Amino acid sequence: MPPRLNSRYTFCTAQADANGNLFLSEREPFVYQALSDNILHTVAKGETLYTLAARYYSALSRPAGLWWIIGDFQPDPIFDPTVALEENSLLVIPSLQTVLSLVFSEDRRIQETV
Repeated sequence: MPPRLNSRYTFCTAQADANGNLFLSEREPFVYQALSDNILHTVAKGETLYTLAARYYSALSRPAGLWWIIGDFQPDPIFDPTVALEENSLLVIPSLQTVLSLVFSEDRRIQETV
């Protein structure tokens, strides 16, 4: 089954080990970049990567599932969406334009899966 639309697994390939067992290749995270349209967000009590993704990427399908974009984009990446975010900490959120033009660019997908 292919990955869902906007899945982080879009950037992986299926590979076989010596025994013929299939596994996914490693995914290269979309790392922090200092861009003029980055959003600085101060974490409020109870916020999670899921709720932030749902808020900032509501124009996309399954926005809460895009938590990995925010996690990847931190100067110190967050790989586990269940980790509690520290209240009043600052997160850098890539803009919707950055997500559409850079994170999900076809050139990036091809480059990552080659």
